[in-house]
Formats: sequence, C-alpha cells, structure tokens
Amino acid sequence: MQRVSRASVTVEGRISGAIERGLLVLLGVGQDDAESEAEYLAEKIAGLRIFEDENEKMNLSVVDVGGAVLAVSQFTLYGDVRKGKRPSFDAAARPERAKELYEYFVAQIRAKGLRCETGVFQAMMHVELVNDGPVTILLDSKKEF
Repeated sequence: MQRVSRASVTVEGRISGAIERGLLVLLGVGQDDAESEAEYLAEKIAGLRIFEDENEKMNLSVVDVGGAVLAVSQFTLYGDVRKGKRPSFDAAARPERAKELYEYFVAQIRAKGLRCETGVFQAMMHVELVNDGPVTILLDSKKEF
C-alpha cells in the first residue's frame, strides 16, 4: 500500500481507475486466503493513520482526509524467487478465487464509506502514481491470523 497524491491504472490505452489523494493498494491473494483476510485488510487500510495532521504528524486515516483507494490485483506479489531465475507463483490463488476475493475486498473498502477505484482483473495494466512522502506500508493478513 502506498500513500499517493494521485494514482491511475490504464488498460489498453483507457484509464480504468484514477484517484487523487489517497492510497494505492496492490492486492495479492494467496491460496489459503479467505473473506476474513479481506475484511481484516479493509478495516486496517481504512483506519491506518498515515496521513499528516496540522502538526505534520501521521495521525489521520484515509477516511479522515476524505481520500480514496485505488485497488489493483497483483498476483506477482506471490512470486517466489528462492530457486532459479524465474519466479514461481504457486502460492497465489487460482484466478477464479482471486477475483472473488479481490471483488470482496473492494466491496469491503466501499462499505467503509471510501471511494474505491479499480484496475481490471487479469489485464495487462499500466499503473502510474505519485508516492506521497514516500510512504509505503506492507500489510500481511497472515501475520494477524
């Protein structure tokens, strides 16, 4: 997840999702992931205090600043390069299940009152962003379950 001043996703020359101030979420779905992980991540992302307040202290959430979320499915986050030179994606969820959980995650973000733009699942996407800070946070739901 990256705090951004703007971000967009383009597919086949057309913008599929774009936000101004907010969070770019690159979402990897693993084989063992379930709805509970998507709920945890949505709750954590909506509440994380990583935007600066009037005292320049990270004290505000994306909800507090009226920001948005751009959620992009990215199975390559599960790339395992420990052996050889070519990544293995065996730990990533099958596409059907990954799409289901990705869409569930997006619904959970929207249920928190946040505007959530998306990429296009399984498409070749060009992601552009201006990282604000830079602030990049790694969230792993498995560390909580």
